[in-house]
Amino acid sequence: MTRPLERAITVAATRAAAPGGIRFTERQLYYETCRVLRPTPAILHRIPRTPAPPLRLSRFTRALDTLGRDAVPGLLPEPTPGPRPGDEAPREPDLYDYGLPRLLVCQDRSIARMLLANHIHLEAGCPVLAAEDLPPTPRLMAALEQAEGATVHVVHDAGAAGIALPAHVRAALGPVPGVRVSSLGLVPRHAAALHLVSGRRPDPVPPTGPLPAGLRPQEVTWLAEGRFTQVAAVPPAQLLRTVLRLTRGPRPPRHSVWTELRDLRTAGFLTWPTA
Repeated sequence: MTRPLERAITVAATRAAAPGGIRFTERQLYYETCRVLRPTPAILHRIPRTPAPPLRLSRFTRALDTLGRDAVPGLLPEPTPGPRPGDEAPREPDLYDYGLPRLLVCQDRSIARMLLANHIHLEAGCPVLAAEDLPPTPRLMAALEQAEGATVHVVHDAGAAGIALPAHVRAALGPVPGVRVSSLGLVPRHAAALHLVSGRRPDPVPPTGPLPAGLRPQEVTWLAEGRFTQVAAVPPAQLLRTVLRLTRGPRPPRHSVWTELRDLRTAGFLTWPTA
């Protein structure tokens, strides 16, 4: 059974890296391998569900060790300790003096590393931190205060600890005026809509804080049963697109050439001649 599993891992790595050579973590590769081994039938696509994994993580790890991590292009290496964002001296001394409109906090450090490896911090225009790096450095805190209406976005698992993370982030930031904490998910209904693999803990884990008011009764029951879904279960390309869309906000409407020409007439100095 090892050889077929190795082939499944190779196929999963190709899918995880598409399009454009996305970098991914070992846990993301595991969930992609689960999708290769048990794809969702087309007839079930519209039925929300969180199936159990078809493959034990320990078996996947042994097969990956046999295959060799160096033989999997796109797989991120094990993390190495480094400075937190904001600890290092910026190339421009006044980089943080202009305010920081957004900050992204991830529950899982490996997901934060994956987003950084795929340059989300550049495209979204925000630093990316792991939850264990909180509270932010004084430089980042000052930049958040400097910006008017800054938002701290939180990416977390659909589980007891993940659901409570935004409240912990809010407490870690302290009384920063004008800073809003926004949860990007996951929540159980996201996991069900995306047919993500879910696990179940042997004993139910009580939430470490009050549950968000927006949770539906079936989601509260799902959490009370000790079930969880990790952000790593989201396909890498879909995770990158979603984080970019939600952190940057809605895109401006696309205009045709004629609309742009009409707009130029009223744009002001040195634009469309009016006489």
